[in-house]
Amino acid sequence: MARDLTIAVCQTSPIQKSAQRAETVDRLIALLERAAAAGAEIAVFPELALTTFFPRWRIDDQAEIEAFFEPAMPGPQTQRLYDAAARLRTGFALGYAELARVDGKTRRFNTMDLVGQDGKLVGRYRKVHVPGSSEPEPGTTVHLERRYFEPGDLGFPVFSYRGVRIGMAICNDRRWPETYRMLCLNGAEIVLIGYNTPLLLDEAPALAHLRMFHNHLPMQAGAYQNTVWVAAAAKAGIEDGQALIGGSCIIAPTGEIAAQAMSLDDELIVHRADLDLISVCRKVNFDFAKYRRPDQYRLIADQV
Repeated sequence: MARDLTIAVCQTSPIQKSAQRAETVDRLIALLERAAAAGAEIAVFPELALTTFFPRWRIDDQAEIEAFFEPAMPGPQTQRLYDAAARLRTGFALGYAELARVDGKTRRFNTMDLVGQDGKLVGRYRKVHVPGSSEPEPGTTVHLERRYFEPGDLGFPVFSYRGVRIGMAICNDRRWPETYRMLCLNGAEIVLIGYNTPLLLDEAPALAHLRMFHNHLPMQAGAYQNTVWVAAAAKAGIEDGQALIGGSCIIAPTGEIAAQAMSLDDELIVHRADLDLISVCRKVNFDFAKYRRPDQYRLIADQV
């Protein structure tokens, strides 16, 4: 019997600093409703989908910082989105800033939650590859994510959703091959990604024409080399003075882009992911059980 899962990628236009959380949640619910109407069984939203991308600034006021974080999910302002998932029978993956209290300590993570068709938490991922710095670097577009977030402590978990194995990643994670390899080795069939990426880098203006190419390249390579579907949702447009790249997409295990957003607006793209294509691609090039040689990899590493 054929296996498939219909995926929706929910790209958002800018979420300005002045936006109220309730207003943003309304926009996400509208996208989820459109996804459900299009037959989607799972939707993915961008990284930090509830707020502006605040790590672009140095903020010293602790109360201002904490206003960007969610101390509980769902919380009073986000419960409506979870209720919508249950009403529509369409789950989602949502990126947000997590404020966690662990053993009396405050910890902050750049997080994505996978939520089921019943509106309940299925699983959580915390961004591992936290880029940038903790202090501004003049003349660069370096963000201050390391000022606000610590690296994730949950590894690369994979969760069962409607019988499909789903993993998650966030923004800079998508550029690292080990992200996809770890998720693949953990059994992922679909990888859901959210990102906020600047259109231009002050330190590399000569590479401006390659920004979208470099956005898609590692995701296409990761999908192809690990025989997984990849669905990636971006924020797009001018957000608080910074241009974000957009380019949300759904990528097949062949490495082909199956669907791509064409605007910088709130935009929905939907594609039925043929899960049987995974085994076809694996037979052609990437039969891991047959060809992977971790013993030889270790030997080569020891020799180097």
